[in-house]
Amino acid sequence: MSDYEAIQYEVDGGIATITLDRPEKLNAYTPQMGEEVVAAFRAAREDDAVRAVILTGAGKGFCAGVDLDALKALHAGQGTGKGPKLGEEDFIRVLPLELLSYPKPVIAAINGAAIGVGVTMVLPCDIRIASEHAKLGVTFTKLGILPGLGSTHLLPKLVGMGMAQELVLTARVVRAPEAQEIGLVNRVVPADALLATAREVAELTLACDPDALAVAKRALHAGAVSDMAEAMAHERAANEELRALKAKRAGKAQAPGR
Repeated sequence: MSDYEAIQYEVDGGIATITLDRPEKLNAYTPQMGEEVVAAFRAAREDDAVRAVILTGAGKGFCAGVDLDALKALHAGQGTGKGPKLGEEDFIRVLPLELLSYPKPVIAAINGAAIGVGVTMVLPCDIRIASEHAKLGVTFTKLGILPGLGSTHLLPKLVGMGMAQELVLTARVVRAPEAQEIGLVNRVVPADALLATAREVAELTLACDPDALAVAKRALHAGAVSDMAEAMAHERAANEELRALKAKRAGKAQAPGR
């Protein structure tokens, strides 16, 4: 779409694809990119034609981390490019929270190097699929900063505290097979099958009830931080919410003039 400069956004067959689009810099992150990603996710959320979202990168890399020029400008107390300064944009401050409560399935298709913010941006996604050539590194400590986007909460939940500490404290980069082994990604596929696989997974979600998907996502996140009794209470409440949603939709469908 013409409104975007650092990403591409398209909708096809009920699936929105958000593509990081700075391939000449391996899609290095800038605040402008972040704001455009947020805008695209919000557009997909409000579009009834969109039932699932895929996040991927153009070219050989997924996201090679923050653009070093933007980082230097931050350290110098200056902004760079369009929009807010690095660290002040909605991508950093609120997008992870929005994705955890996002009502539609979000699939990360990691097509190449995902370093730093390239990793932390996929942690709030529901499903992570990596190309066989992908490599992932939580390398913030090398830059003298800490991982953000809620990754100190999400990373230990995915890979366990011991492995999260190893990844953060050593800043080592892991290749796709190891990323799958430790639970950082769900699966690894041949590079030429990555987007097709992501779409196949997205299409499986299209066969599910969209209200049930939205409620199930929230129930899973609630259950993951609860004890068994609390999780079961969340499930009962979620089912009540789902029944109420269906009754409301049925009532609208039967209303005169509809």
